[in-house]
Amino acid sequence: MIDAIEVEGGDLAVGVWGDSGPLVVAAHGITSHHLAWGLVAPALADTHLFVAPDLRGRGHSRDLPAPYGMDRHAADLAAVIRAYGGGPAIVVGHSMGCWAAVALARTAPALVARLVLVDGGPPLAPPPGAPAEPSPEQVTHVITETVGQAYARLSLTFPDRGAYQDLWRAHPSLAEWNDAMAAYADYDLVEDGGALRPACRLEAALADARDLYAWQPVAPEALPVPAVFLRAERGMLDQPEGMFAPGAAARAFPGITERDVPGTNHYTITLAPKGAAEVAAAIASAA
Repeated sequence: MIDAIEVEGGDLAVGVWGDSGPLVVAAHGITSHHLAWGLVAPALADTHLFVAPDLRGRGHSRDLPAPYGMDRHAADLAAVIRAYGGGPAIVVGHSMGCWAAVALARTAPALVARLVLVDGGPPLAPPPGAPAEPSPEQVTHVITETVGQAYARLSLTFPDRGAYQDLWRAHPSLAEWNDAMAAYADYDLVEDGGALRPACRLEAALADARDLYAWQPVAPEALPVPAVFLRAERGMLDQPEGMFAPGAAARAFPGITERDVPGTNHYTITLAPKGAAEVAAAIASAA
């Protein structure tokens, strides 16, 4: 089921699983949408109320206006929590959604019972020589280097859903293709002049990318609520090195609990059964 929650500028689309129990609010990655949780949420639907928005500029929320950025996403997540009873909620993030979840915990800690950060949240180091105040062109270069194929696809069009699924099937991180991945790909399309294109707006991804990097040195700072960080063993393209080095979350957020999830990469930590089960277990234990 998809609800519409009023936020500044219009309605935020929110996927809903379950109807009672502890409230879980989940935020997806930078070019993603709520079906990033398509395996995690059903595993908890019998015991939790699990809600996951399409963040501003993505999915069925793509027409919500700018500004973007983590503070805006945090405000939208706060509106979601209030719409479903006011919390405090277990707030879960994956990839960029972790930065939005951290921003929410810092600005409205009374709404957050716990954080579950899934392969995201610690500030990313910009490339050597990057300026402290990057231009839009420099941000474009950084996100291209970091997000790669996920970013490049935003400028493409596709004749049908099968062609888009073929693009995702070829992704090195998605070798264990499943129905949740197919549903994820199908949802992530909008009509455009007789063709289909990914729903995420390019300008939203670029604006949000600016907030993920420590353009200037950032001192470690404990989070205001209990938190756990789940680290994917492998990277965005299934490379052996994960997106985050072991201990990165503990260095950024003193006191956080940090755990590796073996046998997963940055995508399969939510979109394949093993990773999804680990994430669901971490959410359940947080409750």
